[in-house]
Amino acid sequence: MRLAKIHTEKKVDGDQTVVCHDDSGPPVKAQTIHELHSLQKKKSAPTTPINGSKSSFSTTISEEELQKQQLQSISASLASLTRETGPKLVKGDPANRKAENRKVTHVEHYHHDAPTLNISDSALKFTHVLYNLSPAELYEQAIKYEKGSFITSTGALATLSGAKTGRSPRDKRVVKDKTTENALWWGKGSPNIEMDEQTFLVNRERAVDYLNSLDKVFVNDQFLNWDPKHRIKVRIVSARAYHSLFMHNMCIRPTPEELESFGTPDFTIYNAGKFPCNRFTHYMTSSTSIDINLDRKEMVILGTQYAGEMKKGLFSLMHYLMPKRQILSLHSGCNVGKDGDVALFFGLSGTGKTTLSTDHNRYLIGDDEHCWSENGVSNIEGGCYAKCIDLSREKEPDIWNAIKFGTVLENIVFDEHTREVDYSDKSVTENTRAAYPIEYIPNAQIPCVGPHPRNVILLACDAFGVLPPVSKLSLAQTMYHFISGYTALVAGTEEGVKEPQATFSACFGAAFIMLHPTKYAAMLAEKMQKHGATGWLVNTGWSGGSYGSGNRLKLAYTRKIIDSIHSGELLKANYTKSEVFGLEIPTVVEGVPSEILDPQNTWSDKKAYTDTLLKLGGLFKKNFKGFVDYQIGEDNQLTEEILAAGPIF
Repeated sequence: MRLAKIHTEKKVDGDQTVVCHDDSGPPVKAQTIHELHSLQKKKSAPTTPINGSKSSFSTTISEEELQKQQLQSISASLASLTRETGPKLVKGDPANRKAENRKVTHVEHYHHDAPTLNISDSALKFTHVLYNLSPAELYEQAIKYEKGSFITSTGALATLSGAKTGRSPRDKRVVKDKTTENALWWGKGSPNIEMDEQTFLVNRERAVDYLNSLDKVFVNDQFLNWDPKHRIKVRIVSARAYHSLFMHNMCIRPTPEELESFGTPDFTIYNAGKFPCNRFTHYMTSSTSIDINLDRKEMVILGTQYAGEMKKGLFSLMHYLMPKRQILSLHSGCNVGKDGDVALFFGLSGTGKTTLSTDHNRYLIGDDEHCWSENGVSNIEGGCYAKCIDLSREKEPDIWNAIKFGTVLENIVFDEHTREVDYSDKSVTENTRAAYPIEYIPNAQIPCVGPHPRNVILLACDAFGVLPPVSKLSLAQTMYHFISGYTALVAGTEEGVKEPQATFSACFGAAFIMLHPTKYAAMLAEKMQKHGATGWLVNTGWSGGSYGSGNRLKLAYTRKIIDSIHSGELLKANYTKSEVFGLEIPTVVEGVPSEILDPQNTWSDKKAYTDTLLKLGGLFKKNFKGFVDYQIGEDNQLTEEILAAGPIF
């Protein structure tokens, strides 16, 4: 079929002959492409309204002076310990050649105990500081300069974390000195592997030298803890836009006003993860090292680009700092009802902590890290770090919808053409993750604070099938099960392997705690008693038999149980006491079949039930032996009370 011929004819408009209509408007004033591009951008104005008059800080300090102070502070952070000068810093992208004509900050740093060395090449160059960039700017940096960075179909930034796709807990080190020797938990079972001050300084120098050798570094100045009375100022210096965007999402984002008066940080992270540590350095066991020095208030990352190390490193810091202020740091989810009733959710991977704490009828305070102070609860973070493996819109609509522009997607696989993510694909890793600001969750409570908790819910996925779906705990039992941090993992999918494996993680987050678990448990019990909170143990695992013979408890039943806890109805129920664990089991829960509330009713083989119950009780006792020798108080009474709350047989 032939195409119709196109006719072009002159149109007559009155006495004028018109060829075509030109509606392009007046020409732009730019004389070059560079000038044209510069017209796209205009100076940012503060997005947060200033209440009342401007602060004295903003009226007495010019923008130029403010920028100078920020660069001086960053230069001090990046100062080497063996040279007398910090790096020459200039704000902006090195791709913009005009940057080097701007004001440069070069700060002298005198170290009286360090040898005077000749000037190095680093003093002859500029280090460009990309300071608190917006997500859009960080997208541009990542896509231009970081291989493996792409925009997905929903607008999220897909990135790769390199060879490490998860945390490296065996490579985490904490400086053992006069400050920490008696304060921290050391030895068997502890996550704190010691290093000395000298080794930390060697690694710090290696990280700082690497960062100073780069043309540009990313610097984030942000906060931890939504409670303004107890918030912590943190600075993150990193080499990758991906890391900067990740921390932009995960920490609390300062307003322009707060950034002006930020000053010196309380804690600094040096993320030189693209560069390995020296394996011949004392205490090093691999090319990866994550080092925390609580006295210097610094953290150094070498040999891993997995962003979660920064998040959990700061969580470890809070587990040390907050208890010193009589504030309990918690690895938990947290939500609040419309009547102000707060619930804490503790649980290891696979227990349903994220699913159950995300409730459309309640407001989300946070999904992972919290503080319980004299003011109530507050989220430590400004974002969520959700698992993505097998994510679906039907099962997790809030997380699904949060994966949009500004979200970081780690190590996922996507279609080359459509950029649609395949969340079931484990080609890179099973530990695929999404990091997004908490305000991406529609029912998030902003600011992320709430009253004192009314309910403390400990979640366990019991693959042995002998724990009841729900039981009410005494204070001593709450402490015992909090310290135990139990769940069970299915052994695997290999043929013939059906035996579940018990796993215990003290305080439901052993990898991040700094003090002995009983100290956190004692604080939890004290706060629960003071504010009238009730402890609950909820089994989201198996019923009617162990994994392989029984069935997983229906999510609908667990949600009904959680609803009854929130409403207070479960407190009014009648209870019976179970054998071995001595748990208080309700006889009726609305919407849940009564026969499944006591697990022994669901087992056809009663002897098998008793044997399995005794086996699990024995595993609890064996695990708890590691905590028996630690004494709380002068008379050791509390330790004995906790032990008595465990399984008895």
